[in-house]
Amino acid sequence: MNVRDFYFDLPQELIAQDPLEDRSASRLLVLDKHTGEMEHRHFKDILDYLKKGDCLVINDTKVIPARLFGVKEGTEAKIEILLLKRRENDIWETLVKPGKKAKVGTVISFGEGLLKGTVIDVVEEGNRLIQFSYEGIFEEILDQLGQMPLPPYITHQLQDKNRYQTVYAKNEGSAAAPTAGLHFTKELLKKIQEKGVEIAHVTLHVGLGTFRPVKVDEIEAHHMHSEFYIVEEEEAKKVNDAKRNGGRIVCVGTTSCRTVESASTEDGILKAGSGWTEIFIYPGYRFKILDCLITNFHLPESTLIMLVSALAGRDHVLHAYEEAVRERYRFFSFGDAMFLTDQKDRGTVS
Repeated sequence: MNVRDFYFDLPQELIAQDPLEDRSASRLLVLDKHTGEMEHRHFKDILDYLKKGDCLVINDTKVIPARLFGVKEGTEAKIEILLLKRRENDIWETLVKPGKKAKVGTVISFGEGLLKGTVIDVVEEGNRLIQFSYEGIFEEILDQLGQMPLPPYITHQLQDKNRYQTVYAKNEGSAAAPTAGLHFTKELLKKIQEKGVEIAHVTLHVGLGTFRPVKVDEIEAHHMHSEFYIVEEEEAKKVNDAKRNGGRIVCVGTTSCRTVESASTEDGILKAGSGWTEIFIYPGYRFKILDCLITNFHLPESTLIMLVSALAGRDHVLHAYEEAVRERYRFFSFGDAMFLTDQKDRGTVS
């Protein structure tokens, strides 16, 4: 399967640069994954499509202010680093710009010495392992010095860093937000629960690899980045009980989807535990546990649009994307949403 099979023409002006004031006011394109039929709604209408007995799976990871700006000691050269993943204690794998100024042994000072980092190794794809030294609590210093690592296609400055967090973000560790969850408000989640929908929490710490382009022609040759996930026993039980009782498993975002599909057995039982996943979902994949998906609109030729196409079919998805472009939907992290469902399984639509 060729990467060009997942191309669509996206006007630059449809890339959302700022979040809406009301999270749930974004638009919602509802796509029947079997027939390709579409409806145009607003996100708060998701309540009409969920029904008693369903289980909504959300990713409660929290984005850390992972972008740091410092100077190289001895030269005062400016260096930008992005924290990708904590390897152990105060050693982080990072992306450094410019990399040529960050050889092994280089010391970088942040916040006039409040935080210092020493490059101790160069690893895969030129990433640097940096050992940090400081006085106090690392997370508090990071909150003081760091900036939110917004995706490269967002050029506007974010006024409120909490708008790049879901309202249920809890477990710190992501370099990017699970953006399908940005549409939910606490009030909307409360209404969903009151309708009899179970809400299960999983954690997958989103890496910057989610934005990396597919650089091979044949997608089967693409190697996915690894991301750390956690599924607690109580949350796995919620999912398994809903599935056993005939409810649908509705994942919020591709990260929740990748978590449950990674942690499930072949016969569709979600197992509690933690680990690293490199799962790559593209057409031909057989879903083990997921039934429906809430997701944003993704980049052309990305692994994310391939995942969505695995669920609803490439032709249905590309047709829906063309419709979204015609209807001037907003794309990517701060954009509008899709709900991939099965119309015969819908809740009561007003």
